Amino acid sequence: MRQPTRRVMAMIATALLIATACTDSHDPPAAEPDGLVGAWSSQVQFGDGAFAAVRDLEFMYVFNAGGTMTESSNYDGAPPVPPAYGTWKATGSRTFEAQYEFFMTKTPDSFESIAKGGGWLPAGHGVLTENIVLADDGNSFTSTIALVLFDQNGQPVEGGGKGNSKGARIGF
Repeated sequence: MRQPTRRVMAMIATALLIATACTDSHDPPAAEPDGLVGAWSSQVQFGDGAFAAVRDLEFMYVFNAGGTMTESSNYDGAPPVPPAYGTWKATGSRTFEAQYEFFMTKTPDSFESIAKGGGWLPAGHGVLTENIVLADDGNSFTSTIALVLFDQNGQPVEGGGKGNSKGARIGF
């Protein structure tokens, strides 16, 4: 049996290099556990609870590799609250669960209390649990959200609720 010549071997190596270079490695695979990593924007509608009357609620998220995340809404300034922070994990093919928390503040009694340094004092916290289903293309999602509110002592209070969201990946 005759051994391949150097010329044939060089042609095979060149063909393999070209085939490898032509594969598109820029599209993140949607089914990968990190398919949620990145920045997202969503429209949220609660069906009940304190936020049910809000018809223009929007969330902005950043899902980090490793399972941490940050969320902020277009209502973070009314009353002023910091962004929410939490964790997320893959629960299946293109499905994820996120749980994140935010602090609540109470409205000052009067302008004088703000002037005296009272400001927007702590009023408890909220916990959001979101179940996310990523679209096949990896650039949009739908989700269900549950909100539970707690007072300063960690006791549940009324006002939580359940809702739905539709999100889109933020990109160039």
